[in-house]
Amino acid sequence: MSERRTYYFDNNATTRVAPEVVDAMMPFFTERWGNASSAYSFGNQVVKDLDRAREQVAALIGADPREIVFTSCGTEANNTAWNSALITQPGKRHVLTTAVEHSANIKFGEFLRRRGYEVTFLPVESDGSIDLHLLEKSIRPDTALVSVMWANNETGVLFPLEEIAAICRSKGVLYHTDAVQVPGKLKVDVDELGVDFLSLSAHKLHAPKGVGLLYCRYTAPYHSYLIGGGQEKGRRGGTENVPYIVGFGRAAELALASIQEENTRIRALRDRLEQTILATIPDTCRNGARDARLPNTSNLSFGGCEAEGLLLLLDREGICVSSGSACTTGSLTPSHVLTAMGLTPARAKSSIRISLGIYTTAAEVDYLLEKLPPIVARLRASPEIVKA
Repeated sequence: MSERRTYYFDNNATTRVAPEVVDAMMPFFTERWGNASSAYSFGNQVVKDLDRAREQVAALIGADPREIVFTSCGTEANNTAWNSALITQPGKRHVLTTAVEHSANIKFGEFLRRRGYEVTFLPVESDGSIDLHLLEKSIRPDTALVSVMWANNETGVLFPLEEIAAICRSKGVLYHTDAVQVPGKLKVDVDELGVDFLSLSAHKLHAPKGVGLLYCRYTAPYHSYLIGGGQEKGRRGGTENVPYIVGFGRAAELALASIQEENTRIRALRDRLEQTILATIPDTCRNGARDARLPNTSNLSFGGCEAEGLLLLLDREGICVSSGSACTTGSLTPSHVLTAMGLTPARAKSSIRISLGIYTTAAEVDYLLEKLPPIVARLRASPEIVKA
């Protein structure tokens, strides 16, 4: 029996590792597997490969390679930025963020609250946008950090980073952004953005899981989050994950080359998919802004359906979509992002996220458009069908 084909529409959760990235990594598993911190040449020779990868990821975001700290993931990068701002400014015990951040920041904020810090979670508008006047008014003399993501992982809604950074500079406050969803989709230039800290995760841009980075502007205060052997020039303890870092570097090159495709072919596929669904399936609506969002992301709610049922029946057809962040899958509560936008619990629980990628084809979009309408109709007629 032949293996069932997978139709993958969950690229905001993770991406397929690019063949070019696998090729770049393989020698560091089989031939050049030494420890980069070793004194002997077999291990030390890979330092040049680490330096090359650092240059590649720095070029992706317009940074100086010396401003790059490799981490294990985006979550560690986010935590490190928050921790640095607080540890290096002990007199400031307030953090300002939004109610729609990734769980890495939401839960770290809740953790800080339990330890006596004050954390403000700014509300958002019904389209997922933020009120900049409210943000400015919410910055206090004891604010150590403002942390606002660039692109929301569930809706794709974009926040105005340059304007936020300008507000922070005028107030003398550090600014961090979780930009995990952006590389390969939009141009990233940290100097133009004006951020102090920026987090990325390699597995969102066709590199493996288990490696990320924190950009730390040379003028920003920094404090190590992982204390150990002094790797990363003393900024992060732990043996360097050479194969994955090398893969991250190669993926960064590919991401730079894919921006035009994301904003032409993939955007057109996303728009055709979304417009067809909205036009042909009644009681369906888009969640979040139509224009100020990532070119690959669509978040839609289907009245009279539960996302759990949609996901299960689509999965039976080999189709992968999600009901929100992969980091909160399995939760019985509606998406914190959608509820912060004012959606009712019922509408939030009827919403799915469809996120395309560079490997998505027109034929795959056609397949989803063929299978989705009858599935929605079946669920509306017999919600209990998913239990059969």
